[in-house]
Amino acid sequence: MQVYDTHCHIGLDGKVDPADEHARAAAASVTALLVVGIDAASSAAARELARLPGVRWSAGLHPNDSSRFDAEWPAIEALARDPDCTAIGETGLDCYRDRTPLPQQERSLRAHLALARSLDLPVIFHCRDAFAPLFAVLRDEPPVRGVMHCFSGGIDDARAALDHGLYLSFAGPLTYPKNDALRGVAAWAPADRILVETDAPFLPPQKLRGKRNEPAFVVQTAQALADARGTSLAAAAELTFANAMALFG
Repeated sequence: MQVYDTHCHIGLDGKVDPADEHARAAAASVTALLVVGIDAASSAAARELARLPGVRWSAGLHPNDSSRFDAEWPAIEALARDPDCTAIGETGLDCYRDRTPLPQQERSLRAHLALARSLDLPVIFHCRDAFAPLFAVLRDEPPVRGVMHCFSGGIDDARAALDHGLYLSFAGPLTYPKNDALRGVAAWAPADRILVETDAPFLPPQKLRGKRNEPAFVVQTAQALADARGTSLAAAAELTFANAMALFG
């Protein structure tokens, strides 16, 4: 069995040696990781982690930090042009945290979309309480490939994302007891458009709530996905691994 953690931030909090996390992930059959940048420094650090087997990386500026766009963008764009860069982001919109005005988030998002199109790379979308404005931007822009990271919406939001050609990635919240609606989306979603992730060190699965998350634990989310779809863990792992390879190359 092979599992692909399509969104993690190993090394971001400095609490654990990324090599140790990587080793525990490999022991849990998590053989591929996408380490996602949230600013210039973390994107550069993600590139350095590509020395570890199965690790890929992205370059981007988180919408909550897009007030630093002018200072950060030249370095992020340069990193993205590295031929080993796998994806652009994470980028998107966040109406949950009132840290950056929406117009500034949107400016950053549109720059990411343009860069992704110019480099023919997929986009990693962050969307928190912001489906309507995010989809409004996507309707106004030429199409891109990409994924709705840590998808948290309902069927209508999922359908809109799919209509824009995006994948849906499910994280630890899929395992939470009260998230029947999200499991319903996971059961309904097209088989060729679903992924799993941890968003480590954030959003641990239910059995580890209150603890630090890490890529090895994505297997628990894959199991929740399998249960929702009435299939086996091995089948869910194979499916989501193939989907991740199709999206990220």
